[in-house]
Amino acid sequence: MQHAYDENLATNRYFDRKFGLEAAKILPGEYFVASDDALLVTVLGSCVAACIRDCDSGIGGMNHFMLSDDGGRDTIGTSARYGTYAMEVLINHLLKLGARRNRLEAKVFGGGAVMASLSSSNVGARNAEFVLNFLKTEKIPIVAKDLLDSYPRKVYYFPQSGKVLVKKLHRVHNDTLFSRENDYKVRLSGSRLEGDVELFI
Repeated sequence: MQHAYDENLATNRYFDRKFGLEAAKILPGEYFVASDDALLVTVLGSCVAACIRDCDSGIGGMNHFMLSDDGGRDTIGTSARYGTYAMEVLINHLLKLGARRNRLEAKVFGGGAVMASLSSSNVGARNAEFVLNFLKTEKIPIVAKDLLDSYPRKVYYFPQSGKVLVKKLHRVHNDTLFSRENDYKVRLSGSRLEGDVELFI
């Protein structure tokens, strides 16, 4: 039986020679969790990523998501369900692997105003505000953040130690990031989120 959280698990795995670690590349709408020494990597424009770990066991993970764009009409309801789903799936999977809820800590990144088509609706700022509010409501402390501004970021997350490296991309030479986020935005607006994920306490 496939769990709800398996369908969004990042499948792009590789060995990172620079850091000498197994790595997972997380694309928009995906997430990944690791209970051993690993590297999680993503590139963010308007999307946000939450890096959450159990600070005792080192079990941790990262997601990469965007709220659906409803033209700014609805800031909390249906639009935020995509962010809520992305956060709950990540947290539930961490708890399933043995992370303890009272030991979770978060680092959050992204939400840049990097695409003209998205900056008009303030998508980056709404994503950033959502992730901060969600973590506050869930009482998961945010120990580091790099949100908003006008540039894309490449994020390297080492769940075992909690270390994060953020590289600001002042020039993006290809359109890959923008086309990925645009495709993801289109997928969100055309899809319905079926069912609700309950957060394990």
